[in-house]
Amino acid sequence: MNQTVKNFFMLTVAGIINAIGVTMFLSPVNLYDSGISGTSMLLDQLTPEGFTLSLFLILLNIPLFLFGLKKEGKMFTISSIYVVAIYSLVSYLITYVLPVDVSFASPLAEQDLFLCAIFGGMISGMGSGMAIRFGGAMDGIEVLAVIFAKRLGLSVGTFVMIYNVVLYVIIGCLKASWILPLYSIVTYAAALKTVDFIVEGLDKAKGAIIITSKAKEVCKALSDEFGSGITMIDAKGYYSNDEKTMIYFVVNRFQIGRMRNLVHANDQQAFVSITEISDVFASNLKGKN
Repeated sequence: MNQTVKNFFMLTVAGIINAIGVTMFLSPVNLYDSGISGTSMLLDQLTPEGFTLSLFLILLNIPLFLFGLKKEGKMFTISSIYVVAIYSLVSYLITYVLPVDVSFASPLAEQDLFLCAIFGGMISGMGSGMAIRFGGAMDGIEVLAVIFAKRLGLSVGTFVMIYNVVLYVIIGCLKASWILPLYSIVTYAAALKTVDFIVEGLDKAKGAIIITSKAKEVCKALSDEFGSGITMIDAKGYYSNDEKTMIYFVVNRFQIGRMRNLVHANDQQAFVSITEISDVFASNLKGKN
């Protein structure tokens, strides 16, 4: 199966899974997802009947993805808009079309807030993690985090967490009750751990070490695609005694798939090792080494 076709198939599955977690576990008992999804759920409750969760998901997310187009690239933006569109469509179908009643209780966990929080968080987190793993994102707030977090001296995870804390405080004030916001924090924690498990790290940059015999081709492809700094170090194979080049390259979690495909397209024998980085300090990450 063509890699692009496979990615969009998995993005479709991701959108369906996320919609199931939100509409069948969270929305029926008035629990809230995180980020733009949680904001959309709140607006759905506060606005007239015609303004649905599906509508707000589109209206709030798409401008954020388009805003991040230059930073994250065309393919990421298309993938993200696509997976959000699937999430929005399936949410609408479950809520208004399919023969399943989600108006006052979860079809599976009924009105048990703890079960709804845990399983809703895990299932929606699975969808979000799959979206990231296959080249997109389920929530536009993460795009804002990638763009602005470093400028504010924050990690991506901290930026998202602050947004969610503010969201849950607003919900608590509007509802004059803290039970649902507190359970929503449980949802957020469950989703966060699930995403972390699926994509191996939520907010850490990734350091890629690439061992290749075709350094010029690989570096040109990486530089043309990402415009980021690249460091080359002469190396030699222990067993083969062949001359190699070790390339060190830093990417964010949205770029790992593209980076891996570019490397292997230019050198199928290249060795790629990816590690997490707690932070990156540089005067200009776009500058070339």
